[in-house]
Amino acid sequence: MPSNGPLTGLRVVEFQGIGPGPHVAMMLADMGAEVVRIERSGHQPMNPVVERARHRVAVDLKSEDGQAFVKTALKHADVLIEGFRPGVMERLGLGPDDLLSANPALIYARMTGWGQDGPLAQAAGHDLNYIAITGALDAIGKRGELPVPPQNLVGDFGGGSMYCAMGILAALFERTSSGKGQVVDAAIVDGVTSLMSFFYGQPHSALRTVDRGAGLLGGAAHFYRCYTCKDGKEISVGAIEPQFYAELLQRADAPDHLREAQMDPSKWGSYAEDLANLFATKTQDEWRELLEGTDACFAPVVPLDHAKDHPHMKARGAFVEHGGRWHTAPAPRFDRTPATIRDSVQDGDAVVARWSEGG
Repeated sequence: MPSNGPLTGLRVVEFQGIGPGPHVAMMLADMGAEVVRIERSGHQPMNPVVERARHRVAVDLKSEDGQAFVKTALKHADVLIEGFRPGVMERLGLGPDDLLSANPALIYARMTGWGQDGPLAQAAGHDLNYIAITGALDAIGKRGELPVPPQNLVGDFGGGSMYCAMGILAALFERTSSGKGQVVDAAIVDGVTSLMSFFYGQPHSALRTVDRGAGLLGGAAHFYRCYTCKDGKEISVGAIEPQFYAELLQRADAPDHLREAQMDPSKWGSYAEDLANLFATKTQDEWRELLEGTDACFAPVVPLDHAKDHPHMKARGAFVEHGGRWHTAPAPRFDRTPATIRDSVQDGDAVVARWSEGG
């Protein structure tokens, strides 16, 4: 399926990787970019959702033919995405100095955990390790218990792929005036540190703290946490503002004493027990009937496999059935140049040949 997304005409070369790198390429491809994916021979897609919309080609990067193919592709590409350890691309003769001399307009995006330099740059690691040194992991979990790994959302994707994509787009914009490409050093530790800017900048207090399991946003407040319902299903409440908190209590028919001292942390523990007892008296569906769609700041906790069935997600088209499989819809949305979901095709060599011919 052809695309007329906002990045239509952008040429991207992605080197096969895991985690944030493929997610960056997916987002660019969803927006219309033509992404040639350099893969190892025999590779089969591990994740057909994240690896969609690619022009795949198997290449031996250590062979003369493979080197020639990749360098031809990158001579005509706008963007390169790679996620190897620092130095690997240089040893292959595909480092920034080599490629930018052949194509000075190339945006060379390097997606790693620790970054291109620093004492940990050559160490192995994963999302959990990267967020551990930023202060983010220390803040997530219950008081007195170990930190809770937040899947790999915070590091790989929040501080990784999103910042890498932002860096690529910023470099492309700068290129419109300079005509020059540059290296984008997208390190997860840098991105997650940036994500934590709100917490670094706010005054430290009992209300606003990153102490684990404490503070208004850390799970201590009775009005900003999750509860279990009569049927074992769960709900979330986030009624921070006084008017929303009042509406929550009124609609839920909560005990009168909860209306006093909402922002007193010394009351939060006992108030949370009161709300836990209250929410355990009805099923999730019954609470949804009472609270969903109001200003009580309420939502059911929906398992991943059922998210596509929630009425709001259905109405938004947040999930799209394509090729017999459910996909996450491209985001964000554009009114004139909508993004599209496309299949991956094993035609990367033909695409590079077309690029070489000026097509």
